[in-house]
Amino acid sequence: MRADLPRRRARGFTLIELLVAIALLALLSLMSWRGIDGMARAQSQMRERGDAMLALQGALAQWQTDLDSVVTTAPMTAIDWNGAVLRITRRGSSAEDPAVRVVAWALRTDPDGRRWHRWQSPPVATRGDWQQAWQQAATWAEGASSPDPTGSDVPLVPSLGWRLLYFTNNAWTPAMPADSLGTNTPVPDGVRLVIELAPGPGLAGTIVRDWVRPDLTVTRS
Repeated sequence: MRADLPRRRARGFTLIELLVAIALLALLSLMSWRGIDGMARAQSQMRERGDAMLALQGALAQWQTDLDSVVTTAPMTAIDWNGAVLRITRRGSSAEDPAVRVVAWALRTDPDGRRWHRWQSPPVATRGDWQQAWQQAATWAEGASSPDPTGSDVPLVPSLGWRLLYFTNNAWTPAMPADSLGTNTPVPDGVRLVIELAPGPGLAGTIVRDWVRPDLTVTRS
């Protein structure tokens, strides 16, 4: 007579094993979520930094162009700094746009905080037009809205402060008003921009940018 083989009882997961497995899955999900969140934050910071860098590069390129295009024809003042605003009389940068304009650079407060701004007047054709635009630039720098609806006010980069130095007589000195430059040299040999960027997710710190007058000739002894 054949003896019956013992039946093997099917064994499932215990409650403790299920709880351990669920806990491990939850831990893995949390770690994955934190990794994805960290990657998203890093991408956002890189994008903000890239946008801030492009804005700064564009502002400095415009700064260079304005100084390169300065007009030194009397009786118009070429460049003037009063400690808060830099006003420049400049010509168009191309043959298609030869018109003379007044531009101004200053710090202004807008809804996003303190920013470095640039204002540009409409084209000026007469001395009277230029005098009016020159005064409008000063009024705008004091905090008023754009004094001429046809002028343009462009916010550039967040900034805590800025200052200028002029290179004259082979030395850098604090920038001075136009009356102190003299009629023989209406534009300094060089202009040094020192701007302190506001701390933020993009850029921070102090930027120094030097400009040299294009027609400057250096004599070596």
